[in-house]
Amino acid sequence: MSLSLPTLFSRILASAAKAANLPTIEDETQELITECLNDLKSLHSRIIELSIFSPNETLDDISTRDLVYLTVPYIFSEVQGRVKTSNRVDRLNALIQAEKYVQNYISLLENYEVVPADERTLYDRKVAQVADFAKRRELKINQYKKEKDLRARVETIRRRRGQAPAADDIPTDYDLISSLLPSSSPRALKTEEELDSETDEILRETTLLLLRLLYAHASAQLQSMEQELELLRNAPPSPIMGALDEDERNKTRKAEDNDWKLDIPIAGGPDGKGPLLDPAGKPLRPFTILPSDAGERARLQSQVFGPGHRLPTMSIDEYLEIERQRGNILTGGGAASQAAPTSSEQLAIDSEMDGTVEGEMKEETKRQKEENWALYTEANPRGAGNTMNRG
Repeated sequence: MSLSLPTLFSRILASAAKAANLPTIEDETQELITECLNDLKSLHSRIIELSIFSPNETLDDISTRDLVYLTVPYIFSEVQGRVKTSNRVDRLNALIQAEKYVQNYISLLENYEVVPADERTLYDRKVAQVADFAKRRELKINQYKKEKDLRARVETIRRRRGQAPAADDIPTDYDLISSLLPSSSPRALKTEEELDSETDEILRETTLLLLRLLYAHASAQLQSMEQELELLRNAPPSPIMGALDEDERNKTRKAEDNDWKLDIPIAGGPDGKGPLLDPAGKPLRPFTILPSDAGERARLQSQVFGPGHRLPTMSIDEYLEIERQRGNILTGGGAASQAAPTSSEQLAIDSEMDGTVEGEMKEETKRQKEENWALYTEANPRGAGNTMNRG
């Protein structure tokens, strides 16, 4: 005999809550998680068979008792995230599957318009993409305040229904969802049917607030999953490790091959394959200076261009332009420089531009230069300075 939907969902929540308090690596935990995943798949298939939810319906068309089953994708992601993985590929696949469940839950609430527009805008912003640390801190505070307010409103309604927890007991998400499920005992079912008209509105309000609270948790988990997926996808490949114990047949085959070799490898050396150099320093066999381990290569590569490395502050063209402005680069020379007129020849050419202001200025400059030269030659006659060869 198959269990009812509330009973099956209640068993799933109890197993998931128990697994959440146990270490993930324990076999008992993994057995509970496997059982939860199987029950969740059965519950999901039965929900589809009963057509509890339809894309043609609105939120008002869903009955109050069925609203709690909107949390099934969220529970799927929580349980899937507890699956034990032994390597990076398994963790990547498990994380991708959990991410799909979270996105399914978020899109389900958005399609039924359970979450108000202001809360959707608040949780759509990714904290990691906010560059300003002050704004990032303000965003995290606002999200925490909204989550705290939703939890307080859920607890207030639970107290009105007589489901208040102990003073020191903080209910988990599993406890909150389980409190919305109807009891499986016939007496409790009869009591709830009698009080249905009075409690339906309160129960619906509590369920909608809880869905919004789990929406906040799912948005935060989705951002965390995206960051972890990015790290796993960009991580360097793990080094390929050989088998620890070789087969006896391989050992025998290697020994037989060595018997037929002229140069039997000598044990020893840094890698156990014999010495690298002979006493004279001549290499005996090929070797690599760097380790062949991919992980070690990645570690050494990460040390290149570290914080202490001095990077260039300007390009070569910028450096040459600064040196040219300082006068440290000689220009000219060659055939073009030889054919160019000298300063005196250029001054004579410019002074011949009659009828222009610039020509008159150049002519005056030429006259002053020739007059200064005449005064200099008159004051310093040729040979006046040579006193060494006089008799």
